[in-house]
Amino acid sequence: MCYFETTLWSCGYWRWGHFREQCPKEYRIGETCGLKLVYETKREPDVCKLCHDIEKKQRRYDKMARDVERWQREGNRRATIERTCGEMREVADQIHNMRAEHYHRESSLGQVRTEKTLAAQTIPYCVAAYWHLRCEQGG
Repeated sequence: MCYFETTLWSCGYWRWGHFREQCPKEYRIGETCGLKLVYETKREPDVCKLCHDIEKKQRRYDKMARDVERWQREGNRRATIERTCGEMREVADQIHNMRAEHYHRESSLGQVRTEKTLAAQTIPYCVAAYWHLRCEQGG
C-alpha cells in the first residue's frame, strides 16, 4: 500500500505518477510493496494526448469523407474513391482502437490489460462506421 501521485484529465483518462510515500509493510529502502494507493490527484483542465490524437484522426477522416462525397457527385474518379475509402477504413479502425484504449483506461483501476479483456468490453459507438457503408454502397 505505497502512495503515488496520479494525474486526471478532464476527459476521465488518468495515469499513475511519481512515488510519494512508502507504506509500513515495506521495510526495504527504495522498494514498494506493489499495492498502489493515491497520495494526491493532479487535475488537468485539458483533455489527454490520446483524445487530441483521436480528434486529429477524426478531422482527417471527416475530410476524406467530404472528398469522397464531392468526387461521387463529380462522377469521374472511381479509382481515387476506392483508394480513399480503403484509407478511411484504416483510419476508422485506428480511431476505434484508440477509443477502446481510452475507454479501457477510463474504466480501469490500473490492472494489467490483456487482449481478451479489451475485446470483451463494450466500446462507445464510432461515428466513422457510417461512412464505411456509404463507400461500399457507392453513394
